[in-house]
Amino acid sequence: MKYLLLHDPTFAIDDLRAPLEAEEVTPQAVPDGSALVPGDVPTVFMLDSGARRTVTADQIRQFVEQGGAVVAVIDDDGEMLPAGLDEHLVDAVVSANGTVKQTLIAVRTAYRDAVSRREAELARHEAAQRSRELTELTRIGMALSTERDYNTLLELILRQALELTGSDAGSLYIVERPEHEDPRLRFKLAMNVSRPDIPFVELTMPLSVSSIAGNVATTGEILVIDDVYQLSPDLPYTFNRSIDEKYGYRSKSMLTTPMKDHKEEVIGVLQLINRKRHAGTTLTTPESFDAEVTTFTERQIDLVSALAGQAAVSIENSQLYEDIERLFEGFVRASVTAIEQRDPTTFGHSGRVASMTVALAKVVDRDKHGPYKHVNFSREEIREIRYAGLLHDFGKVGVREQVLVKAKKLYPPDLGLIRQRYAFIRRTADSEHYRQRMQYLEDHGKSGYEEFCTKLRGEYDARIEELDHFIQLVLKSNEPTVLPEGSFDDLMHWASTYYEDLEGNEQPYLSDDEVRFLSIRKGSLDESERLEIESHVTHTYRFLLQIPWTKELQSIPSIAYGHHEKLDGRGYPRRVKGDDIPIQTRMMTISDIFDALTASDRPYKRAVPVPRAIDILSDETKGGMLDFELFRLFTDAKAYEKADEDDAA
Repeated sequence: MKYLLLHDPTFAIDDLRAPLEAEEVTPQAVPDGSALVPGDVPTVFMLDSGARRTVTADQIRQFVEQGGAVVAVIDDDGEMLPAGLDEHLVDAVVSANGTVKQTLIAVRTAYRDAVSRREAELARHEAAQRSRELTELTRIGMALSTERDYNTLLELILRQALELTGSDAGSLYIVERPEHEDPRLRFKLAMNVSRPDIPFVELTMPLSVSSIAGNVATTGEILVIDDVYQLSPDLPYTFNRSIDEKYGYRSKSMLTTPMKDHKEEVIGVLQLINRKRHAGTTLTTPESFDAEVTTFTERQIDLVSALAGQAAVSIENSQLYEDIERLFEGFVRASVTAIEQRDPTTFGHSGRVASMTVALAKVVDRDKHGPYKHVNFSREEIREIRYAGLLHDFGKVGVREQVLVKAKKLYPPDLGLIRQRYAFIRRTADSEHYRQRMQYLEDHGKSGYEEFCTKLRGEYDARIEELDHFIQLVLKSNEPTVLPEGSFDDLMHWASTYYEDLEGNEQPYLSDDEVRFLSIRKGSLDESERLEIESHVTHTYRFLLQIPWTKELQSIPSIAYGHHEKLDGRGYPRRVKGDDIPIQTRMMTISDIFDALTASDRPYKRAVPVPRAIDILSDETKGGMLDFELFRLFTDAKAYEKADEDDAA
């Protein structure tokens, strides 16, 4: 069908009517310029003398821009265009006194131009629409690819699908294939624009063709249904109306599409319900469902299919990311177990330090007034801090176990050797005492025997007392406490005192190494052992560097590396100071020292009460070793109360 718009023709239209109608052209009167609008079909406007008086050049120009064509009619006065109208906007010219054939030729020429313009306009419109859709799909794809939280990702997928198609409701299903069990379909998410009050309950169902979503998940084929209430009983699937009936809703048109991964395996199903003519309309009455709900177009099916492909990739990536997180979590847990089995004396220390440091990091993140008011930690950075806290002592696996668990100054075998030596010397003293008594009786008989035994007993008792003093000095000196200066003189005395072994060779009561260990002024480690313990930090760093951390976790080695550094440069192993120590490490240092002070499982020291630990940390802060502001936040927020919590950040 075509239209010929006529205003006040100066030629005999009756002569044209029959030929026009034969070509399916409908003449239509245009009483004024306001109605000069191209129709949905090719439209030609006859610009005659009457039209020139009522239609402006701008109206004609707009008519042409909208796809219409113009035939100018030349009257006897020779004029054919309104003032200001360019001749190139005229598609054909005909005389008012021209023949029917000439007029038909002009009209046909104009129609061809109108058809060409309309097709060009439709092509431009289609291109613009495709461009908008492509832009929207690209935007959605970028949003999906950057979202790491699994549940948030699923919500984003369904919401974008509803907006893209103007659908009123939708659901999202995930295919689950557990080992040693039949596959199932999890009803994971539902949204309803008009009825957000309809509750959602997550559930699972068998993966079968009996439901619409199950059928799509099983076959991998798209289902487009104009009215789910009118399904043929011959179909293998049915629609469950229970929710509709309970809440007064009316599901009608439905588009259900599979979400396939890169292996073309269905991992989920996206289901859209009730496509609306006007996206902003709320469906509340039966009339609104009848008037507004329409079917899904081929173009929308293509768009949703593309979105489903993007969604499947994003879901697969999210699941892979979660698998990696679980892998890291398992690795970290196993590493902590290895540390604690190697050094049972610090069982739970790594977890407590991680929990306290994470708690402090969250306090710093919320603080908006102090020097760290601009410091913020993302979810990934919090997890990075937690992992660094859990692994900060892993390097202890590179320290000799006897050094790692050394509770006294002497190793147990060395103390056992001294005890055996003491027992040997004492038994020797006993034997010598009784040998001398027997020798006296043999040489002198009983004459003066009693007086001799009394004197010998006194010497024996003095000897035993001396030996007891020796072993007590060793036991006392073996404790990891600060020794008085005089203790070292006593130890040196016993190092220069000798006894005779079974072969008759003289041996010192204490060897040089035994004296060296027993003379440790503070703690249980000598200098070489202390350096060996301190080397665990470097072992930790080198070990953590070997792990291919993700980009979000790549700072774990450097955070853990400095947990024994101090702001004044007196820490170890690198003696860095001030801002060269990352804030995450400075937080961990406070947590580490606090737990070392308050832990009750250290064999070489007693746990100190929390107030005393706070005082010690305060002294170190005032001494310039710890960060004052971080310590203040630590104590004000009582972050140390998180020590027993396994904070998953």
